[in-house]
Amino acid sequence: MKATIYHNPRCSKSRETLAILESTPGVDVEIVEYLKTPPSRETLAELYARAGMTPRDGLRKGEDGAKALKEADDDAILDAMAADPILIERPLVATDKGVRLGRPPERVREIL
Repeated sequence: MKATIYHNPRCSKSRETLAILESTPGVDVEIVEYLKTPPSRETLAELYARAGMTPRDGLRKGEDGAKALKEADDDAILDAMAADPILIERPLVATDKGVRLGRPPERVREIL
């Protein structure tokens, strides 16, 4: 099974989620360091739809840039995330079984 993780190596939750993926037999992990290689707006929209989340659910609300999005709609949030990927809550993991936000990291087991 292939699992793609949108990963920030500086984030402890992202590192814990990656460790779960790497220690699961039969999982081929693709690591996307999303701050270096940001997903497109379309990819983000697809990931959130598959996860049953709204873009607002995937927004790192503690970031300075998120404060300006308090009243924004989903389209504006996706545009902002594509322009400034630090606004993307991490880690996102996608497999053929679905997409999960690894908060807590154990949630990714639902799609393995």
